[in-house]
Amino acid sequence: MSIIRRAWLGLGAIIAVTALTACASAPSASPSAASPTPSPLTSATELTVVTHDSFAVTQSLLDAFAKKTGFTVKFVKPGDAGTVVNQLVLTKDSPLGDVVFGIDNTFSGRAISAGILAPYASPAVPAGSDDLLADTQHMLTPIDYGDVCLNADLAWFKAKNLAVPATLDDLLKPEYAKLLVVENPASSSPGMAFLAATIGAKSESGYLDYWKALKANGVKVDPGWTEAYSTDFSGSTGKGAYPLVVSYNTSPAYEAKDGVAPTVALTQTCFRQVEYAGVIAGAKNAVGARAFIDFLLSPEVQADIPGQMYVYPANRATALPADWTQFAAKVESPFTVPATTLSANRDAWIKAWTAAVLG
Repeated sequence: MSIIRRAWLGLGAIIAVTALTACASAPSASPSAASPTPSPLTSATELTVVTHDSFAVTQSLLDAFAKKTGFTVKFVKPGDAGTVVNQLVLTKDSPLGDVVFGIDNTFSGRAISAGILAPYASPAVPAGSDDLLADTQHMLTPIDYGDVCLNADLAWFKAKNLAVPATLDDLLKPEYAKLLVVENPASSSPGMAFLAATIGAKSESGYLDYWKALKANGVKVDPGWTEAYSTDFSGSTGKGAYPLVVSYNTSPAYEAKDGVAPTVALTQTCFRQVEYAGVIAGAKNAVGARAFIDFLLSPEVQADIPGQMYVYPANRATALPADWTQFAAKVESPFTVPATTLSANRDAWIKAWTAAVLG
């Protein structure tokens, strides 16, 4: 997908979870062409897909799915992945749709524990993707993954005759004061992923001290990816004042022009983010929801994902764009936090982070 249309385009604009949902923009819906003839397995003629604002699949593939299944496909896009989960939780008794795409591993535990999903074991899950699974009950199906990493504006650092930082600890040095913009983990999935990276690096007992040091060194916190990357980051379209930003390891491949990438991903700062799809509990069209999950795992869509959403397809046998070899830095050892630990502690971590960094 377009880099400006991905989940890593963290879009939430509110800090507290309740305020986030209350103030989120009204869901938008955009239909794809389809025949109104229902599937022979259900009387439903519509399929509503709930997803983040950055979902993107080539329209011809969506049209082919609609023609094959007979469903009129509509999309509801409340915001970033965090906003999507919050909306689904608050509308549990009157579901927003039938199937959800874009819940990631930093929010999967909350989605599962809230009971907003129905189990589905897709036969299309690719072999060799067990490490991407969110749970053993098949509540969520892995569709793609990416590495959330700091990105640097190479031209900015060259102009200042300053070395590009390499590690999380480098960011605490005085020469990098007021150079970093990050996303709020309460309202942004990349922001939550970066918080998890710091927990993986510094442990639960040390991450707050690290963040307090970042705060003292002038870190800026934006609500979401769009504000951080597209507005405040100096290395993209916004030409902002901050030459360091939380984004993805594939972001430089998107920015590349004429065989040159103006940005670089710092591979020692990364956290692996997995995106899932799931059947929404109480779906009016559960048959269509399961069909859509299988569609997302089809060879055609898996091959489409890198170019459309600039993340890696769950099917690792899928061919990747040629420019990724040159510009999408390979992340050998991303920081990790077990899914069960994320699920159990996410809200407490965010609360403690908010008090330490924003309070």
